[in-house]
Amino acid sequence: MRTVTTLLAGDHFVRNELLVKALSSLEDVSFDFREVTLPWPLTPYGRVAEVDEASDAEDQLIEALAGVELAITQMGPFTERVLGSAPDLKFLVVCRGGPVNVNVPAATKRGIMVASTPGRNATAAAEHAIALTMGALRNLPRLQRTLEQGEWRSDLYAYDECGLELDGSTVGLIGYGAIGQRVARVMLAFGAQVLVADPFVDKAPEGIELVELEDLLRRSDVVSLHARLTDQTRGMIGADQIALMPRGAVLVNTARGGLLDYDATVDALESGQLGAAAFDVFPAEPVPAGSRLLTAPNIVMTPHLAGATKQTALRAGSIAAEAVAAYLAGKDPVGLVSA
Repeated sequence: MRTVTTLLAGDHFVRNELLVKALSSLEDVSFDFREVTLPWPLTPYGRVAEVDEASDAEDQLIEALAGVELAITQMGPFTERVLGSAPDLKFLVVCRGGPVNVNVPAATKRGIMVASTPGRNATAAAEHAIALTMGALRNLPRLQRTLEQGEWRSDLYAYDECGLELDGSTVGLIGYGAIGQRVARVMLAFGAQVLVADPFVDKAPEGIELVELEDLLRRSDVVSLHARLTDQTRGMIGADQIALMPRGAVLVNTARGGLLDYDATVDALESGQLGAAAFDVFPAEPVPAGSRLLTAPNIVMTPHLAGATKQTALRAGSIAAEAVAAYLAGKDPVGLVSA
């Protein structure tokens, strides 16, 4: 039986014990585990050297990587400096949708395979997007505040004050990956008409209409962002795009803050062009004190927690274990990334 020296650089969400349990299910291999616990999410991630969204732990990783063939992490900063100090490392699994915390070109140059765990949080993120959408449609934060302030606002039953239903509404999804597909299925079940704009999708399933972005914006009562953040999608929704939406429409972003012009969004909320908005992601995280978002009307916000479920952490471990099994069998794992 082969023994593989393995570094588990987990944190307080994708915990090392979950990774151990997932890897222990593999047959015909034993693991010599080394463990490092990174501080995320108790300590926010940030940019570390040339990589993004990582815990500041280069020295800790360098010390732990001596003699390690396989490493699994979520927030470990696998910078050029770290990779250059790991001559025995052959395979690195990042327990997230993409390895933004890894210098992939540097890994490729050193012959280190890198894989991610696509889809690990798709269910959680989709459910959260739907929850935020419904909260915005019915203005739940405002209703809760009235009760907290000792008020019983039955006047909010008035036609001009009450919310909207998903049933019969048109919901536009910008991006149709693993998360967008799940959101679409639920929206259809609610009785909504679903439009999708995604340049990488040639054909949508029955019941979903594939349209151009401008058409989607003009027709949708609810617009929900599910695109990846790239040079092409950065700032894709701004004042001009919001102006195309029907007056009183709802805008939801659970993807990445860089997709959206938030100042333009607040302007639209204040003018009534947008009836409500819901966000889990922001241009600056944490949201700075004094941000206009904190006083904007008809807005629902959560602090980048769409993927935060126990099932997401468990799924990350199981997908990572599948990737390791493929690597050990000499096969390309799901989520393999190249420079």
